[in-house]
Amino acid sequence: MNATANNLRSLEPLVGTWAIDGPGMSGTARYEWMDGGCFLVQHVDLVNDDEVTRGIEYIGFHAESGQLRSHFFGENGEILEYVYELVGDTLTIWYGDVDSPAKFVGRFDADGGRNTGAWQWPGGGYESNMTRVEEPAR
Repeated sequence: MNATANNLRSLEPLVGTWAIDGPGMSGTARYEWMDGGCFLVQHVDLVNDDEVTRGIEYIGFHAESGQLRSHFFGENGEILEYVYELVGDTLTIWYGDVDSPAKFVGRFDADGGRNTGAWQWPGGGYESNMTRVEEPAR
C-alpha cells in the first residue's frame, strides 16, 4: 500500500452510514470508498434549523501538503474545501485549511459507533454528533 492509501485509510472509521443529530439538526451522512480506493466519498443530507444541506464530498490525499483534503459539492452549486485529520479517537475537520478557526472537533466512543463533537468558529458554533446506523459492506 502506498503513502497515499495509508494516509487516506486513516479515515476508515468513518466508513458506513451515520445518523447526525444536534440542537435543531438531523440527517444522515454516508461514507464509502470510491472504486480504486483513492477517494473517500461522503453523501450528505442534513436539515439544520430548517436549512437543507445536500451534497457529495470527495476526500483524498494531497501529496504536496501531505494532508487529507476534500471538496464538497452542494446541491445549490456551492463548492467548499476542508482538511480532515483523525488522530487516536479525535476527528478534526477544518474549513479551508488547518489554520482556520472554523472547524469540527469530535471524539469517537470506545466502540467507534458514536462521534460526539461540535463545529466551532469565532463567535459561534453548534453541536453535531454522529451515530453509526449501518456498518460498511465487507
